[in-house]
Amino acid sequence: MTDSNALGAEDRKIVTLARSARARNGVPEGAAVRDSTGRTYVAGTVELASLKLSALRTAVAMAVASGAESLEAAAVVSGADGVSAEDLAAVRDLGGPGTPVLLAGADGEVWLTVPA
Repeated sequence: MTDSNALGAEDRKIVTLARSARARNGVPEGAAVRDSTGRTYVAGTVELASLKLSALRTAVAMAVASGAESLEAAAVVSGADGVSAEDLAAVRDLGGPGTPVLLAGADGEVWLTVPA
């Protein structure tokens, strides 16, 4: 369990961005990642006939495509009970094994933080 009030301003920001992407796009998940320079990348779930990506993997892909060399943190807003192994692997690939991944519900309350 994570106390959302104990989060720093930058972590609250990526949770808010993830929540906004989910609501704005009407998708099952919204995600945001922050790179080592402080830039943020926001995405929603991608579901096409030929391509399916979680919101978090899409946000990581956007960071990589924009030249990010590392991640400081990631956030997912979802109805899921946890963060998938594939999502954690994507964050770990760019940010390393200790990169925190915040999982929040639709209300934006972070209830789980796990290392990538």
